[in-house]
Amino acid sequence: MKEQITYSTFQKSDFESLLKMGLKLWTDYGESKLAEQLERVCSLNNQKILIAKNSKDIAIGFSIFSIREDYVEGADKTPTGYLEGIYVEPQFRKNGIAKRFLQMGEQWLKTKNCTQIGSDTWLTDIESRKFHKKIGFWEEDELVHFLKNIE
Repeated sequence: MKEQITYSTFQKSDFESLLKMGLKLWTDYGESKLAEQLERVCSLNNQKILIAKNSKDIAIGFSIFSIREDYVEGADKTPTGYLEGIYVEPQFRKNGIAKRFLQMGEQWLKTKNCTQIGSDTWLTDIESRKFHKKIGFWEEDELVHFLKNIE
């Protein structure tokens, strides 16, 4: 029997769970830096954070959607929706949770006049690239960033 999963919009009481899962997704962030970033994100009106919980009311996944007014690579017009992050605990993957997150996020974005949704990942993150393609994204471009110190 499949476990009952519930979905809700982020509440302040979900913050610790969001941070804990966020640290698993964004491994290059320290806890305090990510907490600061997430606190900022949680306070914005152009963001939608969704939380999935199991039958024991334990958070098992999250997704963060935003509305971007700036240019999104390959988008036809603005505003453009953006999948900022999505995470499902490993033992709950392949149960349609990410797909449901995307459906809910897209519904919200449509109410905000978005007709497309973008996302990104690192070029070397093959697992994430496969995941994005599986849920309906296509690769728009590959980009390498450069930096040089000025002496």
